[in-house]
Amino acid sequence: MDAKTFDKSKLPSRHVTEGAERAPHRSYYYAMGLSKAEIHQPFVGVATCWNEAAPCNIALMRQAQAVKKGVAAAAGTPREFCTITVTDGIAMGHQGMKSSLVSREVIADSVELTMRGHCYDALIGLAGCDKSLPGMMMAMCRLNVPSIFIYGGSILPGNFRGQQITVQDMFEAVGRHSVGALSSDDLDEMEQVACPSAGACGAQFTANTMATVSEAIGLALPYSAGAPAPYEIRDRFCFAAGEMVMDLIAQNIRPRDIVTRKALENAATVVAASGGSTNAGLHLPAIAHECGIDFDLFDVAEIFKKTPYIADLKPGGRYVAKDMFEAGGIPLLMKTLLDNGFLHGDCLTVTGRTMAENLEKVAWNDDQDVVRPADDPITPTGGVVGLSGNLAPEGAIVKVAGMQTLKFAGPARCFDSEEEAFAAVKDRRYAEGDVFVIRYEGPRGGPGMREMLSTTAALYGQGMGDKVALITDGRFSGATRGFCIGHVGPEAAVGGPIGLIEDGDIIDIDAVEGRLEVQLSEAELERRRADWRPRETAYGSGTIWKYAQLVGPAQKGAITHPGGQAEKECYADS
Repeated sequence: MDAKTFDKSKLPSRHVTEGAERAPHRSYYYAMGLSKAEIHQPFVGVATCWNEAAPCNIALMRQAQAVKKGVAAAAGTPREFCTITVTDGIAMGHQGMKSSLVSREVIADSVELTMRGHCYDALIGLAGCDKSLPGMMMAMCRLNVPSIFIYGGSILPGNFRGQQITVQDMFEAVGRHSVGALSSDDLDEMEQVACPSAGACGAQFTANTMATVSEAIGLALPYSAGAPAPYEIRDRFCFAAGEMVMDLIAQNIRPRDIVTRKALENAATVVAASGGSTNAGLHLPAIAHECGIDFDLFDVAEIFKKTPYIADLKPGGRYVAKDMFEAGGIPLLMKTLLDNGFLHGDCLTVTGRTMAENLEKVAWNDDQDVVRPADDPITPTGGVVGLSGNLAPEGAIVKVAGMQTLKFAGPARCFDSEEEAFAAVKDRRYAEGDVFVIRYEGPRGGPGMREMLSTTAALYGQGMGDKVALITDGRFSGATRGFCIGHVGPEAAVGGPIGLIEDGDIIDIDAVEGRLEVQLSEAELERRRADWRPRETAYGSGTIWKYAQLVGPAQKGAITHPGGQAEKECYADS
């Protein structure tokens, strides 16, 4: 591509490269080895969440180098920078999980600040773990410069004595070990083989769910989100993204041209169709918020309600992300949804073409059984369901993919933290038919809205996963399975009904009708509300305290600023 096709006078980088008054600024670029030509080309921020915290992110630095080669080949000047990530698998089951959702905001904020401070013209964002994916997409929509999202890729499945396993099996192995069903030696052997490569958790947990979203919403190149991290084809996708973002600059195609309400509906559709993580019900409203679009948990749930469940993926099904990629990838899933009227085909994507145009030549693969045709689904309604009722006036969400029973009623067992609940599971201080109520774990009350995978996985390991239910104002991991309902709102910390429940109250759950009720009269709830008092958290300062002061309800995405609707000047136009 000819660099002369770009008019720097209309790009943000003009503020640091053009005119005599910017000679001091240019001297810094010469100090880093840039040529005069490179300084006067468009600047492309290449943001990665690389770190040594976990396998999810370890390959991102290498992939970023391929991106930079693609940018340079198309007459752009790449500028690489890193941001943080908190890896849920390692943060899980202790106080570290309070950092997880907070990190989504820090990622979006830090990418924004780096881009603003250095006046980059476009953004390619590489992310590998649960919150880094939506965080990066939120930054793209907030800045609204031409952008392409790249997923770092999933991990390969492990193999334990001939059986394919994932980290989900490790969490459930803890429960089996606690009841003597798995020896310490077997546990030790499993943990050494469960995660055999770089990449994010391999099933349709949150990372792969949001990777699927990145293609469905139009911010990622077709097929790019499905290739596992170790596959060499990832470098080809990265190089192509570097080239393609230069086309987007030339055509002035921006994230808010792509992320429309229809695109958000497409994203919610693929989440339900793939039996994806309930966390998408939190992240899609947050991405919409950056674009100034009202699209909350109830809007997501409406899409879920009418979407067939067609991808047989773990944790509810049989296959992992690698299997889906090799069967035909996310485009195979989307093509059958499009052909059967479940997707909007006229949505623009980062290819510069519409979704329908991208999928036009995708052929159905009869030799695979990972994805079913949308007119012959596993179940006729989505793998994720929204709930509401007197226990959740602001909604709640549950993953039903792979579940046989969609109704449950039982007495409440109340816990005011995940630690209390996990201790009860570990000591088997509960009964079949109980409904665990884990509260004060919401966005504000946690603070940080922790995931409860350690508790739910331990229950499955004890053989009780389908014999009890759990509800929380916190979250559940994408690896969670069973009757586990999260995002219950309003949360306990602001006086929501979940904070008024007492041991023994009967809770009714109906994932067919979408109801979550407690068998109490409104008068009794009001009586208890009058006696309720807010709880203090253990955080009086620092980032988590700051988050608690700003964060909004889960229904709206647990967002921390007014969003696109309140924006006075868009960065891309400044």
